[in-house]
Amino acid sequence: MFEDQLIHQLAAELKHAQQTRTPVEHFSKRHPGMTVEDGYRTGRAWVELEKAGGKKVIGHKIGLTSRAMQISSQIDEPDYGTLLDDMLYVAKAGEVLEIPARNFIAPRVEVELAFVLKSPLAGPNVTVEDVLAATDHITPAIEIIDARIEQFDRHTRVMRKVVDTISDNAANAGIVIGAGDPAFRADPRATNRPWCGAILRLNGAVEETGLAAGVQGDPAIGIAWLANKLAPWGERLEAGEIVLAGSFTRPVAAKAGDLFEADYGPLGCLKFQFV
Repeated sequence: MFEDQLIHQLAAELKHAQQTRTPVEHFSKRHPGMTVEDGYRTGRAWVELEKAGGKKVIGHKIGLTSRAMQISSQIDEPDYGTLLDDMLYVAKAGEVLEIPARNFIAPRVEVELAFVLKSPLAGPNVTVEDVLAATDHITPAIEIIDARIEQFDRHTRVMRKVVDTISDNAANAGIVIGAGDPAFRADPRATNRPWCGAILRLNGAVEETGLAAGVQGDPAIGIAWLANKLAPWGERLEAGEIVLAGSFTRPVAAKAGDLFEADYGPLGCLKFQFV
């Protein structure tokens, strides 16, 4: 296990990478003994730096929820990170939300569902039924992932390891959700969650399609998993928090000028452009 001094050093590197929009080299390359626990400790230390700077926690994200992604990352469970208030972008029905591309290093877009909680969820024995009882509504959501730790090594082009991704707040950098339209809010019990689907268009062309069943069969399963996973750290999911349940499409790279439309059918359409 890494010493606290090294954890804080790595967290400071992440903060500097975000401020300068310059990714750092893989932690796993410089510190081959890094463990998953070291990665989560580093991510938490970075969150504490952000909170010390005035940022507020608004929720959490779950990543690597598909079996294919877990196999490629050589792990057997998802990972998770923290959502902060400066990551939140709110779209309005019928309007195109503008997102500054300068806020990111190498942004990519993923299609998800978010659970907005009305009561806390504390492990270790949280069930899907508990999740549904604690959820105020589910809503379409876009996760913007990024790379404060470079995705591919600048010298060898080797992809970063899962401990790098976990250290990097599970790659989270932004979230787009809808507001001002009741269609963006769905009852978690009355909705056939696995069959919630979306069509993602990039500059008018269909780039990705998917069903929420790709997220462990039911995105609510991941919310229960996360509540239980946080318990050993003395943490819980809080009322009012947004929890991203995991992507059911592959990440799509974005750049300034790109216009995205994520059409969730009866749950509404999120339109946003990187500017």
